[in-house]
Amino acid sequence: MKEDLVIRNGWIVTPEVTFQGGLAISGGKFVMIGTDASLPSGKEEIDAKGKHILPGLIDAHVHFREPGLTYKEDFGTGSTAAICGGITTVVDMPNVIPPTADADKVKEKQHLAEEKSLVDFGILGVIVQTNIDQILPMADAGVVGYKIFFGETIGNLPFPDDGACQDAFSLITQSKLPLGIHAENREIMNYWTSKLKAQGNKEPICWEASRPALCEAEAVAHALFFAETFGTKLHVFHMSSMQAAHIVRAAKARGLRVTAETAPHYLLREYKDMAAVGSLLKMNPPVRTKEHSEVLWDGLLKGYVDMVATDHSPHTLEEKGSDITGKMLKPTIWECISGFCGVETGVPLMLSEVNKGRMSLNQYVKVASENPAKVWQLYPRKGAIQLGSDGDVTIVDMDKEATIDANKLHSKNKPTPWHGWQVKGMPVCTIVRGHVQMRDGEPIGKPVGRMQRPILD
Repeated sequence: MKEDLVIRNGWIVTPEVTFQGGLAISGGKFVMIGTDASLPSGKEEIDAKGKHILPGLIDAHVHFREPGLTYKEDFGTGSTAAICGGITTVVDMPNVIPPTADADKVKEKQHLAEEKSLVDFGILGVIVQTNIDQILPMADAGVVGYKIFFGETIGNLPFPDDGACQDAFSLITQSKLPLGIHAENREIMNYWTSKLKAQGNKEPICWEASRPALCEAEAVAHALFFAETFGTKLHVFHMSSMQAAHIVRAAKARGLRVTAETAPHYLLREYKDMAAVGSLLKMNPPVRTKEHSEVLWDGLLKGYVDMVATDHSPHTLEEKGSDITGKMLKPTIWECISGFCGVETGVPLMLSEVNKGRMSLNQYVKVASENPAKVWQLYPRKGAIQLGSDGDVTIVDMDKEATIDANKLHSKNKPTPWHGWQVKGMPVCTIVRGHVQMRDGEPIGKPVGRMQRPILD
């Protein structure tokens, strides 16, 4: 009897080992992993031709903008960009219109996404001052976790005050789900923004000074106090500063249940780059200096930074206040919106660093597949090449070179600070539960994506 899909003649990469061989998938699950000679025949077969076979890569921080903001992106265009970027599963953020703030909104987003998505996805519920009573109902509806925006960002969602946080953190702990935080202190941010504006500062490189490292680190420390008090699993989204990284490292050493992610732009860019690419690099929190990125790299390699995610957040070029090359179209950085595309460029950017020797391919698989699945409690269904795990695979060609071209990205809107960047190491095939969704950079699949519920103890 033939299996549904067999992949041969590759190098299978896990966080622990790399070995030559292939695998078989049937019913959407891995059913055999071994040498080419040991594999069965398949109804469909792929010759990996010596390329590397990775467990399906996960981008655990995307904004696919549905519902309510689909002029920027939707699950169809966003998931197409994802599979073309080698991503098999995403975690979608809740700051849409209306926000994903109750059980009905979770179910609505699930329905909208499953009609269009080429990748599997997890959904986060947002927590504000007025929906504490929806924390457990959202868990029942299938969210993988929650998010609090401690800091003004796109959508300007209100966050629960410290009084309400007592109830919120307690209920989140009861749900057994993680809480992710956008960690920025609004008072510090507002102080510096007002001061810089009053001084007449308007250039793009002023953006980092408006949200200094202290702004992020204080918010992380503040949330950690609540998390420790109530026993809550805490995740720090898009960590940008060495100060926050040091706080997370110390909390892990004390045994607290805290995880953190960073992003390619924090690892590879500096705030001074905004002099060249302008508002295309504007992000919350901002890109900082190399001193910060070196600590974030150290954290990825030593384990106190758990994962890489992109914070994929497309806007129109008009909203960005820039053309595709970074030429400013608005007079001040304050008038330009934060966020840019990332889900399609994140994997080649990081594979390029693997090729440069910054980390091994095994280490990359850990921070881009296994750890994201573990943080959002999808492991080992996701994030693993194991018998019985979902048949998610990303095949990469570590020798393939390319130039990132914003005009060729598959998102609905395409602002990116990576336009013109040279990369070496590209995803060439993306497989979601045995469905081949991308070959050689082109989408070929159908909307097979399904909402992923967490695996609870």
